[in-house]
Amino acid sequence: MTTITVSTALSTFDQLESAARSYCRGFRHVLTSAAGSIVRDSTGREYIDFLANAGALNYGHNDPDLKAALIDYLLEDGITASLDLHTNVKADFLATFDQLILAPRGLDYRVQFTGPTGTNAVEAALKLARKVTGRTNVIAFTNAFHGVTAGSLAATASSHHRMGPEQGLHGITRMPYEGFMGAGFDTSEYLHRMLHDPSSGIDRPAAIILETVQGEGGLNVASTPWLQRIAGIAREHGALLIIDDVQAGCGRTGSFFSFEGQGVTPDLVVLSKSLSGFGLPMALLLMRPDIDIWSPGEHNGTFRGNNHAFVTATAALRKFWSDAAFTADVARRSGMVRRSLAEIAEVTPAAHVKGRGMMQGIDMGDSARAASIRQRCVERGLLIECSGSWDEVVKVMAPLTTPDDLLEAGLTILAGAVADEYRQLV
Repeated sequence: MTTITVSTALSTFDQLESAARSYCRGFRHVLTSAAGSIVRDSTGREYIDFLANAGALNYGHNDPDLKAALIDYLLEDGITASLDLHTNVKADFLATFDQLILAPRGLDYRVQFTGPTGTNAVEAALKLARKVTGRTNVIAFTNAFHGVTAGSLAATASSHHRMGPEQGLHGITRMPYEGFMGAGFDTSEYLHRMLHDPSSGIDRPAAIILETVQGEGGLNVASTPWLQRIAGIAREHGALLIIDDVQAGCGRTGSFFSFEGQGVTPDLVVLSKSLSGFGLPMALLLMRPDIDIWSPGEHNGTFRGNNHAFVTATAALRKFWSDAAFTADVARRSGMVRRSLAEIAEVTPAAHVKGRGMMQGIDMGDSARAASIRQRCVERGLLIECSGSWDEVVKVMAPLTTPDDLLEAGLTILAGAVADEYRQLV
């Protein structure tokens, strides 16, 4: 392998890679290896990972059991790509997913493999909802992030991604998410009244799409009563309920699906990111069997048969979801994060904790302050990012498998960065 200097590598990226790159702008280091919750750069420096590839590495980097399963498959010359042709590893994944995830939760879903990313699965969900209902309008919420391809981008709320007037986006009615209008304003009642009144100007929706925890939108959390009310409104008006679990799913909130225990069964569920368990591209759409009305090939994609991802996804399900031990561990670590963030917020003016499970953060109320804290963390060996309307929320997205000592070390770095930032400001 050719070795180049860090400065040469960075110059290469600056000259040849598109201006669309983003995460690397605040992390001017060249990464070379990773294991568990530690990543290393080309100088050999280690960083505790509180980013987890934006939630696509819930089980950490290069889990040894998942890696071994993939290596064995490669050495056997296993099928790599297969469109939607039958393969032994796809059958194994489907059977394991049903046995360990769907059946124990009483969920009766068909599985559709879409293109390899979350936005591909969102596109499929929106397309199917419109086909099933014969309607075009979809209700989406403030601060939502559902992807950046045309259909899912229409449902995404961020003006930065939507490109304002240059990008013609249609078919979405935007409604306020829970809490968006402030305490005391019931946004579910607002939606109910708008859909109930024939003169509101809102067309009957094909679907209502939402995240139970808005990851990119600033860790806003849907309460159980609000979520149940939205589900009831969807049923009342003949709309399908789509839960986008791309970031909040696969254990990130503590349970495999983020809506578990909330008394809601979505009509459609979108999964991606950590589904493969190894950072390999994989996405799927779960649907009620009665609404699986696709014609053959009506929604397809060349890379919907990523067999390497089937191998690692199956290994991840068997390793982490065969019993309740992993869920209990995630709950315990979530408590550690909550307590640490609460201690930081208690001594930091205007700061407060947001999120749930292992997707929590601290709202600093100011984007410049949050950015400065993020940079301080990087300098001290913690890889972390921000989210929210103005990137004002410092977001803890550590792998769910992060050992307690590393989790505590990372949280200590974060606490020190916040304290130093505040001392500088006052």
